[in-house]
Amino acid sequence: MSSTMTRRRLLTVPMALGASALVPGSLAAALASESRPLPDLSDWNRVRAQFALDPGYAHFASFFIASHPAPVRDAIEAWRKAMDRDPFQVIEHGMFGSDADNIPMQVTGSIARYLGGNASDIALTRSTTESLAIVYHGLPLKPGDEVLATVHDHYSHHESIRLATARAGATLRKIALFDEAADASTAAIIERLLQAVAPRTRVVGLTWVHSSTGIRLPIREIAAALKAKHPDVWLVVDGVHGIGAADETIATMGADYFCAGCHKWMFAPRGTGLIWANAENWARLHPTIPNFSELESYTAWTEDRAPSTPANAARMTPGGFHAFEHQWAMGAAFDMHQAMGRARVAARIRELNDRLKASLAGNRKVKLHTPMSGDLSAGLVAFEVEGISPADVVRRLLERRIIASTSPYAVTYARLAPSLVNTPEEVDRAAQAVHAIAA
Repeated sequence: MSSTMTRRRLLTVPMALGASALVPGSLAAALASESRPLPDLSDWNRVRAQFALDPGYAHFASFFIASHPAPVRDAIEAWRKAMDRDPFQVIEHGMFGSDADNIPMQVTGSIARYLGGNASDIALTRSTTESLAIVYHGLPLKPGDEVLATVHDHYSHHESIRLATARAGATLRKIALFDEAADASTAAIIERLLQAVAPRTRVVGLTWVHSSTGIRLPIREIAAALKAKHPDVWLVVDGVHGIGAADETIATMGADYFCAGCHKWMFAPRGTGLIWANAENWARLHPTIPNFSELESYTAWTEDRAPSTPANAARMTPGGFHAFEHQWAMGAAFDMHQAMGRARVAARIRELNDRLKASLAGNRKVKLHTPMSGDLSAGLVAFEVEGISPADVVRRLLERRIIASTSPYAVTYARLAPSLVNTPEEVDRAAQAVHAIAA
């Protein structure tokens, strides 16, 4: 096990597949031959052309799990072929060779350029669920401590908290940040949250973009207000439906821990995710899964002692052998987003969603649950059609070759999610289909 596991410095390469040149000998040439430069992404038709989606349908549920765009498909296939040809050398050198050969460092470097902060701030995971569980089970909760969450969060967030608090003897309390998402305001949300924080509250758990209603919480403003009044309360954010859809520098938005799967709006390989935290926040966590990333953990094991340094992202990264062709291809997705431009992507998603909401809002039989304001929403539009169940709305849309979804919550709504794979004409077609169903 070499010094690679220290992850002590950030290496920068233009693309995750630039790492092909770091694989020893003939493997480097073989992998390089599989890679292609990023395509021209200067217009949205070219972006849509990167996806192999069935053209017979209008896809408005792409946020659920990504169709891999061509740069990501190419990266996965290049790594798969290299590993199939010589799994030992590719994985041994890619994970445990010199720093210059370390592929996870290349990946976290690409991610850090998108999130802000440093590569050493990022732990690689397989999903939002895994990320949340690692953070909540790693927090030093004690009997009597409280984690404050909201009634709006997803099952994975609530369960991560419930399991962690049950083990620690702490408690979970849920509050409503608003009565109706469509009528919520930044000031009212912040006021409710601050009023709910109690003396025993140690952690606040929030969801950036709610897949239940499509509201996008103003995390930067919430974090500033929370830290001003309760500086010792830690903020954990489920950010999976914001990353890749909103224009935000995640490393400076104010979360202590940011958790997200990357196989939704980021278009990263299926089965990939991350946790972002700074060094101070990583240091307070206790690992739950052995890592394959940090030299000190391995050295301590060989010397039959506990690690002598504080926890960090490398120590909190789940070890074991994973689908490395997927994990190592993550950088291609982040580099694709960098090439498209974060602000440009967010503006396009906002434009399409505003278009859909404006059309649906004109129908008295359609109730929108997503705020009309693009400042409090992102890429999801949740709605009801009078007298028709959400599941039936989705079924009838599918009959019209429009793929929609329902929100998996106790109270469920129909959802359409205009994204980069859609055109304005498809948005209009989806809206007209809803109008026809409502009629």
